[in-house]
Parts: sequence; structure tokens; C-alpha cells
Amino acid sequence: MKILTPSPAELTLGSAATPIAFIRAIVTGYRCRGMDPASALAQAQIPPALLDEADARVTAAQMEVMSGVAMQELDDETLGWFSRRLPWGSYGMLCRASLTAPTLEVALKRWCRHHRLLTEDIVLAFSQQRGTAAIHITEHTQLGELREFCLVSTLRYLLGYACWLVDSRIALAGTTLPFPAPAHAEAYRYLFPGPVCFEAAAAGLAFDARYLELPVRRDEKALQAMLQHALPLTVLQYRRDRLLVHSVAQLLAADPAAAHTAEDVAAQLNTSVRTLHRQLKEEGVSLQRLKNEARRERAIRLLLQTSKPVKQIAAAVGFDSEKSFARAFREWTGEAPSGFRMSRAGP
Repeated sequence: MKILTPSPAELTLGSAATPIAFIRAIVTGYRCRGMDPASALAQAQIPPALLDEADARVTAAQMEVMSGVAMQELDDETLGWFSRRLPWGSYGMLCRASLTAPTLEVALKRWCRHHRLLTEDIVLAFSQQRGTAAIHITEHTQLGELREFCLVSTLRYLLGYACWLVDSRIALAGTTLPFPAPAHAEAYRYLFPGPVCFEAAAAGLAFDARYLELPVRRDEKALQAMLQHALPLTVLQYRRDRLLVHSVAQLLAADPAAAHTAEDVAAQLNTSVRTLHRQLKEEGVSLQRLKNEARRERAIRLLLQTSKPVKQIAAAVGFDSEKSFARAFREWTGEAPSGFRMSRAGP
């Protein structure tokens, strides 16, 4: 991964939200290798005295420069976490191994499997049950002072890469961390939006298993561009959630006869009306189109699988009259409901 160095102006702009504890962890990595972090601190414009201020924060740009310089000077993309270095390009190799996967599920399984080829100090495992997918980390060595930084970075980078890979926000059902809540625990709500549980049995992420079906949307050209500026993956929050369309469609299909106003749908999905409309528009659909599709599918199923009169079917899919239903059905299929049923009736 190549790290682009921001200008001095960029380093001083933006919200200083990254805990100084993460910078101290990088400094610890230097000292474990018997090396001096002075150059990295200077390039990131972080005064050494700041390391002693428990509540200090740095900007994301400063964190990016510090990490990038350290990875190159240490020749270790894991900054001293593990018993052996992971040389420059190790995580780029992991990204490439997952890039050709057809779906997020296959990509995550590949990531976990190939990560073990790099190190067994920690092992990532994928699991799925009862509609929930999860990634858990098993620790096989004492990570010492670097434990928090290692586990948090590993989970956050994997989450960021997964979101980038499918070009979608992945809403977390929960994050577990096997250490007490640190003094900077408030930063975790930005790193892992959703419930966070400290002092858990193991580090891990959980999310709706339906995300696993999302197709991989990136190619080699996009990967090359991302690897030029990879660290933002650890802090980037995607606005778009591609699972939203699927969730809306499921909700509408459950009761296509209901009015399903934008306000009702947004409330049931725990989002705002504005966000609902914006994300549907980004996916090239509208709420009305999804309503029509749900009604059409239910109408076709009732026409072909039951002997109910067309008038009853019209009411079952939310139409006030048989006439308005027939008009809509003709727009959907090019045929009248009765003709559609007859043309597909068995001998």
C-alpha cells in the first residue's frame, strides 16, 4: 500500500477524533523493534509531548501519515503486533485474493482463510447462523500493549474493506471486544456504529446475513486506486446501504395490500424518510416502483395458484376496484388479469 502524504494544511484541518492511544501503540511498535519513531512523529506533525496527554486526539490525516511512515520504516504493515513482520504489500495481497469473489460471503471466507497464511498469532473465523453472519478473532499469542490496537485495527480494516468491496454500508448488529472499556471508549461509536460490548470472550463483528449475498462491485483498477490511499477504509462510514432495497421489498411483499407510506416504511426500517428516498434513488428505484413489483408478484401468484375471483385478488393486493386493478395489471404484464390466468391454465 502506498500512503499519500497530506500537505501541512491538511494535517491541521479536520476533526481531531483519533485517540492518542493509537499513536502511542505505533510508538510502542517502534520501540519493540529498537527503532526511533521521531521521524514518523515529525512527518505527522505530532509533538512527542502529546503522547503523555491521556485525552489528546489527532486528526485522521495525522494518523494516516504516522501509520504510513511507520509501515515503511518498520517494513511491517501490522506495526509490530505479531511475532514476525508482515512486509509491505501483505494486506494488498489479501485484498486481491478476495477481489474475484462473486459475493461478499465468498470474499470474507477467502479473507479469513488467507489471513492465516500470513500469521497464526491471531486467526479470523467466519460463521453464519439464524440469519446473522459473524467474524471472530482467536488470539494464539500474547499481544501485550498492542492488543487493543491490533484487534481494533484488524476488525475495522476488514469491515472497511468489505464495505468498499460491495460499495455499501454494512450495518453492524454488534461488536465484541475482549478488554475493558478504555478511557477513549467514545471513539468506538465512530469505528463500530451499533452496540459495542467490552470484556467479551473474543473480538468480533456481527451483521445481517443478507449482506453476504451482495455482489462484489470492484475490479483491479479500483483496487489499485484504493491501495494508493487505503487507511481511510478504517474510518470511512458509507452512507449507502444496498441491503435497504432488499429490506424494503421484503417489507412490502409481506403485506402488498397495505398503504406503505414512506413514513411507515422508514419507521419500520429505523431510518429517515429522506434517507429512504435518497438510498432508493441511488439504487435506481423508487418506493412506488417497489410497491408495484410487490403487488404484481402477489397478484400473479394468486391468479395462477388460486381460483379466487379477480375482484378478490384486486382487494388482496391493495386496489379499491377491479377496474383499477385490471388497468394496473395490464401496464405490468400487457394482459388483462383474466386473460393472463386463462393463457397459463393447465390442460
